[in-house]
Amino acid sequence: MENKKKKKTAKLSKKFFIRFWSAFAIFLLCVVLFFACIEWEVFGEMPTFEELENPKSMLASEVYSADGVLLGKYYFENRSNIHYSELSPYLVLALVATEDVRFYDHSGVDIRALGRALKGVAVGDKKGGASTVTQQLVKNLFPRGKLSKTQLVIRKFQEWVTAVKVERSYTKEEIIAMYFNTMDFGSQAFGIKSAAQTFFRKEPCELNMEESALLVGVLNAPTRYSPVQNPDRSLQRRNVVLSQMKKYGFITGEVCDSVMLLPLDVSSYSIQDQNAGLAPYFREYLRMELKKWCENHTKADGENYNIYKDGLKIYTTIDSRMQRYAEEAVREWLSEELQPTFFNHWKDTKNAPFSNISDADRENLYERSKKNSDRYREMLAAGATETEIDTAFNTPVRMRVFSWNNPIDTVMSPMDSIKYYYWFLRSGLMAMEPHTGYVKAYVGGPDYRYFKYDQVKYAARQVGSTFKPFVYTMAMQEKGYTPCSEIPKIQPSIELYDGTIWAPSNSNKDRIGEMVTLKWALANSDNWISAHLMKEISPQSVINLTRKMGITSPIDPVVSICLGTPDITLCEMVGAFNTYPSQGVYVEPIFIKRIEDKYGNVIENFVPQRTEAMSEEIAYTMLRTMQGVVEGGTSVRLQYRYNLRNPIAGKTGTTQNHSDGWFIGMTPYLTTGVWTGAEFRSIHFRSITYGQGAHMALPIWARFMIKVYDDPTINMPKDDFPRPASGYDVEFDCAKVNLNQIMEEF
Repeated sequence: MENKKKKKTAKLSKKFFIRFWSAFAIFLLCVVLFFACIEWEVFGEMPTFEELENPKSMLASEVYSADGVLLGKYYFENRSNIHYSELSPYLVLALVATEDVRFYDHSGVDIRALGRALKGVAVGDKKGGASTVTQQLVKNLFPRGKLSKTQLVIRKFQEWVTAVKVERSYTKEEIIAMYFNTMDFGSQAFGIKSAAQTFFRKEPCELNMEESALLVGVLNAPTRYSPVQNPDRSLQRRNVVLSQMKKYGFITGEVCDSVMLLPLDVSSYSIQDQNAGLAPYFREYLRMELKKWCENHTKADGENYNIYKDGLKIYTTIDSRMQRYAEEAVREWLSEELQPTFFNHWKDTKNAPFSNISDADRENLYERSKKNSDRYREMLAAGATETEIDTAFNTPVRMRVFSWNNPIDTVMSPMDSIKYYYWFLRSGLMAMEPHTGYVKAYVGGPDYRYFKYDQVKYAARQVGSTFKPFVYTMAMQEKGYTPCSEIPKIQPSIELYDGTIWAPSNSNKDRIGEMVTLKWALANSDNWISAHLMKEISPQSVINLTRKMGITSPIDPVVSICLGTPDITLCEMVGAFNTYPSQGVYVEPIFIKRIEDKYGNVIENFVPQRTEAMSEEIAYTMLRTMQGVVEGGTSVRLQYRYNLRNPIAGKTGTTQNHSDGWFIGMTPYLTTGVWTGAEFRSIHFRSITYGQGAHMALPIWARFMIKVYDDPTINMPKDDFPRPASGYDVEFDCAKVNLNQIMEEF
């Protein structure tokens, strides 16, 4: 009986054993089959190996200066990839301690953490999730989107499989780097490189312990733990990260306690957008050009490049040091000297700052400015009527407006803000190397945040006397004139095509009726001598010369162009003047050296176009003639006020009613042009003392060059212009020429 019982028990045990292990085997088979179905994409597509190797994240294109400084980015998401070697070690320690302490021990899925999480669900005591850094990386690389609960469960298993694949494909260091590259830190900062720049203006490798802990803490909830929006929560979260680092032995208790006492420091916080950083006008001009470039260049897959997501590297010709000095020079002269003078000049004057225009013309300007505003366009696009728009423009609202010290928060109507901005003077500066054509500095206005219009590339303004060197060049080339050739200073009369007589006025009252040299006439910007020369050469011949020198703006073939009536951009004028120090060869201003893809492969190199515009001898002769402008003419203050006594050739320009002030100066290594004026030509100084180019523009040029010369890292030489090869015998000492002529006659 007992044996029978034992046999029965053994039989039951055997049956239970068979059933248990059969069930277990079936369970394992189901698990294997389930994961096989995941791999076979029965439940949905899985990332391919190629996608794992080359994850499709949107990368910002980066713009670099010639000296390696990041000027700015173009992006949908402000993201730039970095390598593990570029990370601060504190970042890695903070991440591992906070998110995945067994990161270096698992293969993508942490079984212990998973068991802990399942136990927590079972007993209702949730103590954190089980997602590893690798799983979080997969979730970032391949977002879930909107899923049902069932789909979410399946997706979680898909992420496990993908995480294991990632672990097999990459080293732990590469996974850490990819993780930091894919995370959203808030404040439009995607990836650790952008976050470090946004919050601390540092590179990732430069982050200290408390900064690293803060950024790792932000990852949990970028808005909730934002140090800018929620500093108290951010501080608490940072200290939690530090506590985790202490808990796992990454830092000592003493270090943790002392760092926890440090306050948050986000004084360097700045969202990286088009308004921030160096050369904003240049970057905006470049953006438009690069969009055109992308339309004509394709990737290996046949798609056009996209500057907002393909991670291009654009290496420009800009020198960050010169760019900084140029921006400082513009701002300093306008804010400290010229703008206060302008305010005082028009103080308590009716209809200021407009000069000599009718009420109707002034109202037309107001209306034009209103219709050019973003507010007007947006309201019109939204279906607002003109009456509704007018009401909105005349209703006071809170706004922030420009001032030279700091922006002002105030209440005014949009129309009053338009009138407010009329008072501010604008300026542009461009500097380029003579022989390479590389543009080294580009300032399109006083402050890109408030004055978007680019005065370098897009604003065609009347050039005044800066046009005269082209007339002199043509006279020397066609008629054989030299700097010491003499012409009587008398008012010329020129018969025009319609039979009328044109007799130009002249602000220079010196030496009327005397014989004067061309060198003296150009130095003193004499209108009558320019008109005399134009009488001997045709306007069209001068225009043809300017075309060879890169000027493309429309120029009417009329004799008055000798006084500078055409409207030409600053970029064109600097390029044209640069022909002189480049020995008669026009070198197209160039802004980009090369473009690389996100892998560092060079897509395109850029070289400037070159055109021989005049002989080397004529170019040098004009350079020496324009040196006379600096040595004893309208630009002499460069020497006596700014102590710039090295070889400089240049020309000032002042237009009708002093609306535009110009100065273009050349050295053997840099050609720089400056324009200064207001938004409309009816806004200007009423006195030539203040409104002339020597006062409006030349001081900016001088301040810029002084800063450049004083920087030992730039090491800008002060050499003389190279003289043409042997055989060149033009004399520039006109007193000696006159003496020789007297001796010959005697």
